[in-house]
Amino acid sequence: MSNLFAAGITLPRQISSRLYYRWLVFAVLSGGYILVYFHRLSPAVVAVDMMRDLQAGGTLLGLLGSAYFYPYALMQLPAGLLADSWGARRTITLFSIVAFSGAIILGLAPNVMVAITGRVLVGLGVAMLFVPTLKVLTEWFSPQEFASMTGLLLAMGGVGSLISATPLALLTDWLGWRSAFVVVGVLTLVLAGLVWTIVRDRPEDIGMENPHRVEPIAATEMNLFAGVRKVFSNRAFWPLAAWFFFQSAVFFSFAGLWGGPYLSQVYGFDRSGAGEVLSMLAIGLICGGPMQSWFSTRILHSRKLAIILSSLVTLMLTGILLTCTDSLSTPALASICFLFGAFSAASVVVGFSAVKELYPITMAGTVIGLVNLFPFAGGAVFQPLIGWVLEHNGRTAAGFTIEGYQQAFLLLVGCSIAALVGALAMQETIGRKTDQ
Repeated sequence: MSNLFAAGITLPRQISSRLYYRWLVFAVLSGGYILVYFHRLSPAVVAVDMMRDLQAGGTLLGLLGSAYFYPYALMQLPAGLLADSWGARRTITLFSIVAFSGAIILGLAPNVMVAITGRVLVGLGVAMLFVPTLKVLTEWFSPQEFASMTGLLLAMGGVGSLISATPLALLTDWLGWRSAFVVVGVLTLVLAGLVWTIVRDRPEDIGMENPHRVEPIAATEMNLFAGVRKVFSNRAFWPLAAWFFFQSAVFFSFAGLWGGPYLSQVYGFDRSGAGEVLSMLAIGLICGGPMQSWFSTRILHSRKLAIILSSLVTLMLTGILLTCTDSLSTPALASICFLFGAFSAASVVVGFSAVKELYPITMAGTVIGLVNLFPFAGGAVFQPLIGWVLEHNGRTAAGFTIEGYQQAFLLLVGCSIAALVGALAMQETIGRKTDQ
């Protein structure tokens, strides 16, 4: 009887401890995702300063911005494999140190080629956070909580986007863009220490019960190449992959690099003013992450309709930028940025849920890693391409020409149309049965 009584006292305490500790784990990993988004979007605010100090034209600056995306895209599948085999905690810690070194090199770079090297290391380092974080969340939170936690994680990315706008502009005004990146590099190193100290891959690692543990089944024994083949052989995967590629190409091209020069060179905003307008991207992302998941699940009861709606909004926004390139008011520009964040960026929450629902849950890590190649490939391709388009259309004393930006926005309209086609071609996944 005394043993039963003791068990009755211990179990609630253990459950309470686990419920508390999982939020601590989430908080630390969310801090990491804030830095991921900061590194991803920060060039937009300081692009003009970087062009001047590094003596880089539009094409080279586009290559510098996109240098983050190439390693990020290529490392998505290894990220899942390392998280599974080596552990998410070790993976995130080691590669956060790589990102730290890249930020320091970027901040101290004497020329554009060294800066590109630093940017590559940053992309390589932070590439190993998102997929391992999702793996940790699957261990600490129930399957029913997973979509909501993904939405919250994306909202934390919005905080990083927010910091990369006005706060970065103010920090740059105070210290200069080089010192600002060095400071962020040091914060990335601090994050590595926090992950190593606090985060655990699963509750059992610190003696806590894991009520969500699913015993491995035959499907998990599928080797890497068989898993990749199964994902790529499913025709329903490709419309979603195309949607991720083109939808993210729009957001990363505007929010991640060329939005800042556009506001400065066409509308005459200083760095702080451009940062304030671009901060609406982050506010939209913070609001849109949880909203998109809730809207698709609770209101529309459809992933496809939610993704179509987001694609239509993106097409509308790029169309406005194309037709009203130099005639928008500041409130209109801020509204466009907010909607870009709330729809173009935040809709990936629905996209990840949709692609995960196409396959058995045992393949979730492989599927997320593979589909996560495509949004960053979109940024990698279109950031330098838009830089080339701007450079090709000549310069004025203020910077690139209005005609150049119109040609760039025409390119983004094309991306928006392609994303909409992918959304229309995708299969509905809510309620879809997969082989377990």
